[in-house]
Amino acid sequence: SSGGPAALAKLLAGLPSDMDAPVLIVQHIDRQFAPGMADWLQQYSPWAVRIAQEGEHPEPGAVLIAGTSDHLVFKSGERVGYTADPVAAVHRPSVDVFFDSCNRHWRGDIYAALLTGMGRDGAMAMKALRDKGHYTVAQDAATSAVYGMPKAAADLGAAVEVLPLERIGPRLGRLVAGETWRKRG
Repeated sequence: SSGGPAALAKLLAGLPSDMDAPVLIVQHIDRQFAPGMADWLQQYSPWAVRIAQEGEHPEPGAVLIAGTSDHLVFKSGERVGYTADPVAAVHRPSVDVFFDSCNRHWRGDIYAALLTGMGRDGAMAMKALRDKGHYTVAQDAATSAVYGMPKAAADLGAAVEVLPLERIGPRLGRLVAGETWRKRG
């Protein structure tokens, strides 16, 4: 959302180049700008950054970006795709819809980050991820262009941690590599 592209660039630059996990991004952006954003983000990532395709299997070493005005979702435990439902969702693509699909379908560990942006999109489904035992992190107020979405997650207790943007990428990399985190209330 607001401030998202710059935050994503910093997050991608902070991830370790040998991280053994796929990265999926849901950014509130018009579909006509998504390919340009993928091209622009490529300069900040050691992995291929591209628009997620219908039926694609997310693989380590790839960054997949939601690329339509429909919602990016896991349609099974192995494949992503797009759906128009829920049609009434204000934000398209919706982070809540994506996180909810992760919670329902993805079989492995989930490390979810909610970055700068207006509104509350992502907070409710992030709480469900945390309640199911997955690691969740929200960007802090000081490094957010707009402290709306991450604040909603923090206020709801959806975030295991609230961190400055520059610490999120390295933290995710360490967690994927096996560093443990302690679940908090």
